[in-house]
Amino acid sequence: MQYDANGALIQTEIPGLKLINRGKVRDVYDLGDALLFVATDRLSAFDVVMPNGVPRKGEVLTQISLFWFDLMRDIPNHLISADVASRPELTAYVKDLQGRSMIVRKAKVLPVECIVRGYLVGSGWKDYQKTGMVSGLKLRAGYQQASKLDEPLFTPSTKAEIGDHDEAISFEQVGGIIGADKAAALRELSLKIYSTARDYAEKRGIIVADTKFEFGEIDGRIILVDEVLTPDSSRFWPADQYQVGTSPVSLDKQYVRDYLETLDWNKTAPGPELPANVVKKTSDKYLEAYRMLTGKSL
Repeated sequence: MQYDANGALIQTEIPGLKLINRGKVRDVYDLGDALLFVATDRLSAFDVVMPNGVPRKGEVLTQISLFWFDLMRDIPNHLISADVASRPELTAYVKDLQGRSMIVRKAKVLPVECIVRGYLVGSGWKDYQKTGMVSGLKLRAGYQQASKLDEPLFTPSTKAEIGDHDEAISFEQVGGIIGADKAAALRELSLKIYSTARDYAEKRGIIVADTKFEFGEIDGRIILVDEVLTPDSSRFWPADQYQVGTSPVSLDKQYVRDYLETLDWNKTAPGPELPANVVKKTSDKYLEAYRMLTGKSL
């Protein structure tokens, strides 16, 4: 296992297990009858993985996903267990893996990012300013930056290969990729999960502005896969700091992005080393997101 000077887990190494994918954050291993998802403390910004990580970030991502899977247990998902000690081949690595890992079912992942927007911000806001539309959907006039939308929008995108960027596509294009029935099922599930999470989070003082989901299939049944409703896959705003007409403060890595924007850096690899104070502040934001959502501290 590779840790940085701040104690952040940067990379996992598990001899004897096949590494299927080393993504921006997750290392995925083949367990034969299942997969092992390990959320490291790596952090990416502007599609570049930073050289140092954010301590406990991977733990927060995993524990928040587990929280939502439990809260919405009526939605089929890929989780088998979060107890790595239950697998003999992982016994030697429990100290490194426990708390940041999930043992999950193998699924055929559908090639669509299922994005739901409840508020008009980011690329959606930019599109609206230019065209009055978001992902080809015509919106009424009069919205401001960070306005709550009259109804949440399903705005899917392609799933890009590493190094490429996702591209927004229409609902009809989703149907062309995976079939009309599956497209309708993804839209219905995505809006249902978002609305459930939004209503819950509001009671905890968090606005879920937007989020993205991934789905897979097992024996023709659509299930929720990967992480869900975390600060990496969603925009969380503290409700007491929310103000229409501004870009609200986020409980995520926006603090890192804002810092990087002050540098003379061309947003290509390698990324710059993050200062200790930026790392600490970002770690605190992730832990605060967990505390506010669950009412517990990690």
